[in-house]
Amino acid sequence: MNEKKLTTKQLCILGLLTAILLLMAYTPLGYLNVGPLAITFNVIPVAIAAITCGPVGGAIIGGVFGLTSFGQCIGIGGVSAMGAALFAVNPFLAFVQRFIPRLLDGLLLGFIFRGMYKKTNRVSISASVTGFFSAFLNTVFFMTALVVCFYSYFVENYSHGGNIILTVCTMVGINAVSEMVSSTIITGVIATALSKAHLLNSKEDAPVVGAKANLQA
Repeated sequence: MNEKKLTTKQLCILGLLTAILLLMAYTPLGYLNVGPLAITFNVIPVAIAAITCGPVGGAIIGGVFGLTSFGQCIGIGGVSAMGAALFAVNPFLAFVQRFIPRLLDGLLLGFIFRGMYKKTNRVSISASVTGFFSAFLNTVFFMTALVVCFYSYFVENYSHGGNIILTVCTMVGINAVSEMVSSTIITGVIATALSKAHLLNSKEDAPVVGAKANLQA
C-alpha cells in the first residue's frame, strides 16, 4: 500500500470515528450524568483513533471531543450545568478547559500505544492500556484545567474551604473509575477485533502504529 492510499485509509477511519463521536456526543450514548460531572464514553473513539492513526489522529478526534464538550456549555447537544456556569464566568477559559485537555489526551494516547506495542508486541494489551489512559488522562487533564483556569470559582463552589486534592478525588471518584474500566475493556475488544479483521495487522499499517512487524492480537 503506498503512502497515498495509507493517507486515504487514515482519513476514512478518522471520518468514521468523527461520525461515531458526534453520534455519541449528541445522544445519551456518550454521557451518563452523575451530579455536577458526567461519566463519558467519548474517550473510547479518541483511543481508537490514536491506535489506528497515531498521535495526530488521536489529537484530531480528541479535538472533536473537546469541541462537543464546549458546545454543551452553550446548550449545543445538551447542557452541562458546570460548563454553563464556567462559560458565564469566562467564555475563553471555558473553551480552554473543555478543549485543550481532550486534544492533549488524544495526542499522548498515540505515543502510549506505540510505546506499549514496542514492548509487548500485542494489540490487545497495548490497546487496553491505551483505553485505560484515555479515561485516566482525560480526568486528570480536565480537573487540572478546571482548578487552574477557575481556581476561585472552584474553591468557592466545590471545595468549601477544604483540601482541594481531596475535593477533586471526591468529585471524580466513581465517575473516573467507571470511565477507566469501561474504556479499558471496550477499547481492548474493539482494537482486537480490528486486528483480526486485518485492519491493523498488515505490514502496510506498520507506519500507522509505529511498528515494522505484523501486529498481533
